[in-house]
Amino acid sequence: MRVKQFAVVAAMMAAGAMPAQVRYEDILKGPSGNWLTYAGDYAGQRHSPLKQITTANANQMTAKWVHHVENAKRLECVPLVYDGIMYVTDSNLVIALDARTGRKIWQYKAEQVKRQDINRGVALLGDRVYFATSDAHLVALDRKTGGLLWSKPYADTKKGYFATVAPFAAKNLIVVGVSGGDSGMRGFVAAYKADSGEEAWRIYTIPARGEPGSESWGDLTLDWGGGGTWLSGTYDPALNSLFWTTGNPWPDFYGGDRKGDNLYSDSLLSLDVDTGKMKWYFQFTPNDVWDWDAQAWPVLIDMPVNGKMRKVVLHANRNGFFYVLDRVTGEYLRATPYVEKLSWAKGIDAKGRPILIPGQEPTPGGKVACPSVRGASNWMSPSYSPATGLLYVPTLEQCDVYTSSSKHPEPMKGFAGTGAESVPSEPGKFYMRALDPKTGAKKWDYPMTGDASSWAGTVSTAGGVLFFGDDDGQMVALDSKDGRHLWHFNTGQRLTASPITYEVAGKQYVAIATATDVMAFGLFEPAPSVPLVKERIED
Repeated sequence: MRVKQFAVVAAMMAAGAMPAQVRYEDILKGPSGNWLTYAGDYAGQRHSPLKQITTANANQMTAKWVHHVENAKRLECVPLVYDGIMYVTDSNLVIALDARTGRKIWQYKAEQVKRQDINRGVALLGDRVYFATSDAHLVALDRKTGGLLWSKPYADTKKGYFATVAPFAAKNLIVVGVSGGDSGMRGFVAAYKADSGEEAWRIYTIPARGEPGSESWGDLTLDWGGGGTWLSGTYDPALNSLFWTTGNPWPDFYGGDRKGDNLYSDSLLSLDVDTGKMKWYFQFTPNDVWDWDAQAWPVLIDMPVNGKMRKVVLHANRNGFFYVLDRVTGEYLRATPYVEKLSWAKGIDAKGRPILIPGQEPTPGGKVACPSVRGASNWMSPSYSPATGLLYVPTLEQCDVYTSSSKHPEPMKGFAGTGAESVPSEPGKFYMRALDPKTGAKKWDYPMTGDASSWAGTVSTAGGVLFFGDDDGQMVALDSKDGRHLWHFNTGQRLTASPITYEVAGKQYVAIATATDVMAFGLFEPAPSVPLVKERIED
């Protein structure tokens, strides 16, 4: 691995001014001028207290800078910002930028890694930057220089594993997950000591034979059961609980060899952050044959339920239902449909299990079912505003044709049990949807334009503005109360990441990664006036 450094005077001055440590206590405080975690804060609310940009002046926003990431094709990273320095990633690549100008400070490239997969970002803790390479190495870099401190392999690529996850920092630990579930592997979540890279704990999402939950898998070899863990989690420090979602069972669309619930796929896990011990789990889609993994954000809020304040976790699931769970115990509290196109289940029973509609499973000839394989939502970040009490969810209304096959599955051969395709006469449509967690009701909709190819999320602010990436490549600002359009900017590219907002030198910025660039926006500032000088011309 090699470090490339760039001597940019203004950026290096900013780097030299950086405090030495990103403390755990700093992350606990949540967003301020900085943006220190993938989800903005441990609760996953993605809400910023910044309010320089408001509903009254958002229409005065303009592009401030663009940084092109060489060779990028599909950036999915969420930038992190600390003390004026932004950290962005691509496959096996970390770049530090001056967050005011977009100028490069340093770049780290894991050049010996041949595999190229998308990367969702870094974690910051102490004086280090942590990220995962495509071949599942957890890497620690010096935050000021990009120098390599250590690199620890945490999964074997020969067993179907690779990595796309943004690591998660909590206390003195860095937590990571794995990808590869769609081709067969055994998912897990693992934590490493931030200073040394020593493994602290590991918990598998698919039980070994004889362990609790293994009886829910039928005859399928559990070593390849799936249950990927490629989306970062959220965390309640008061409970010392880490909340992490799990992926679909394998093979994706054929359940004939895995009769049963297939624990702990398609689930939300509550883990003790110190030990990794599972406190509770909740499975959203037992015996999933539609590829509706649970990789959507568990958002933590406190709210009244039946007249009593409860610590809850909100989850707008890929299967089309919006869940409210007690985050202390995992108790199911409520689930409501948040899409109109929902045909696989007629509801959720009192125990939290779906009430299936017969005949909606994939067939060899194809079966139309809703939502689509991409789900009602997905890993695109939602946001929650304490001011409005609303959860904002990028929502897809679409159905697909699901097909299955009884072909014997072979691990790491790309067999998914067959697949899903869109219905040509029924193109999907994205909405920015505002949900009331207290009731599950939809409060407003903002219809997007585009071809239903978006993977962009949201961020809300104390200025009353909701920012998100539209389905047609637009960066958009809405009034978070009622969905009223305030501003948009055409990036000219597909958006495959979620925006953030931060502040440098008293100025608020909004940034997002497009397919090939990182772009920052802020309020328009007129050029300073220059006095006119009249010259006397003599004959």
